[in-house]
Amino acid sequence: MSDRLPASALHGSLLTALGSAIVSARYSPGQVITLEGVSADHGVSRSVAREAIRVLESMGMVESRRRVGITVLPAEKWNVFDPRIIRWRLDAGDRAAQLVSLSELRRGFEPAAAALAARRATPHQCRVMAAAVSDMMVHGRSGDLDAYLLADKLFHQTLLEASGNEMFRGLNSVVAELLAGRTHHGLMPERPEIAAIALHDEVARAIRMGEEDQAEAAMRAIIDEAAAASVSPGGG
Repeated sequence: MSDRLPASALHGSLLTALGSAIVSARYSPGQVITLEGVSADHGVSRSVAREAIRVLESMGMVESRRRVGITVLPAEKWNVFDPRIIRWRLDAGDRAAQLVSLSELRRGFEPAAAALAARRATPHQCRVMAAAVSDMMVHGRSGDLDAYLLADKLFHQTLLEASGNEMFRGLNSVVAELLAGRTHHGLMPERPEIAAIALHDEVARAIRMGEEDQAEAAMRAIIDEAAAASVSPGGG
C-alpha cells in the first residue's frame, strides 16, 4: 500500500485488508494490535490507520482502549448485517457457513415480503420486476453474468421496496451482497438455469395479480433453489 494513492483509496484498501484479516482469523479474537503496527505493516500513515480502525469499531470488529490498544472482537460482537462484513466473510472467511446463514435469513423475510408486495405493489413496481425478469432471460441466454446480476439485484430490490415495509427494504443490501458473492465466487453456472428465471417470473406474475400465497411460495422456491445451487452451482 502506498500513501501516494488518494486518501479514500488508501482508507478503502486498508479497511478491506484489516476486515479480511479479522474474518479469516489471521487476527484472532482477543489479539491486540496497535496503530503503529498497522501503519508499519500496511505502509500507511497513522491518520489513515486511525480512520480505518474507527470504522471497524463502528462495525463491532475491534475495540480501542487506553493503555490496552486495539483488541480484535469475536464474531458475536460484529454487525453481521453490514454489507462489508458479508462481503469479507464471503471473500476471506468461512464462505459455506456465511451462505447457509444468509439463506436461512432470506427464508425468514423474502417470502413474507413477496406476499406483502402482492398486496401493496404499485403498477410501476410490477413493470420494473417484469422488465428485470425479461433482462435476466436475455442475459442468462447470452451468459453475461454481470448484466444478469444487475437485473437480479433490481428484481429483489424492487420486491423488497414493493412490500411497503421499511425493515424489509433495509435488508436489500444483505440480499445484494449474497447475489454478488454467488456470482463473483463461481457459484453461478455460465448460463443461469431457465427454471430459476421462471421462478422469478412466477413471483412477478403473482405479485401483479395480487396472489399472496403464490408469490410467497414462489419466492421460497427461489431461495431453496439458490441455496442448493451454492453447493452445486445453479440459478438465481
